[in-house]
This record gives sequence, C-alpha cells and structure tokens, in this order.
Amino acid sequence: MKLEFKIPKMTCDGCVKTIAKAVTDVDAKAKVSADLKTKLVSVETEASPTTIKEATIAVGYPPVESGFKEKLMFWQK
Repeated sequence: MKLEFKIPKMTCDGCVKTIAKAVTDVDAKAKVSADLKTKLVSVETEASPTTIKEATIAVGYPPVESGFKEKLMFWQK
C-alpha cells in the first residue's frame, strides 16, 4: 500500500535518512521517498499505517495527523 504524510520537523537529508531507516526497520522491503521542500514522505509498504506512524514518532519525526493518508484503507488520497 502507498502512504503519504507530512513531517514538519523534516528539514535535511539526515532527517530523511533517519525516517527511511525507521521505516525499513519495520518493513525491510519498504520504499521511501521524501520531498524536503513540501515535507511530504511517500512510503510503499506492507506494514500498517499505524506501524509506520509509530516508527517515525519513535525517532522524533511525528507526522501531521491531517496529512497522514493511506490509499487503500481508512484515509483516501
């Protein structure tokens, strides 16, 4: 499934690497991309939205609730 969410605290490539590692730690096959300008993160994953959200929060990068979208389940893109 594809997830998209905004992370306001993401300001540099180091932030992106930390977020990507947190996601791949819970789903090694996940694909993560990020746009620093818009602060949007896209994740292709088999993990649940809650698992991905908790992983980013655990490393200090909470997503904005209203920006957390999931294409196939509860949130509509």
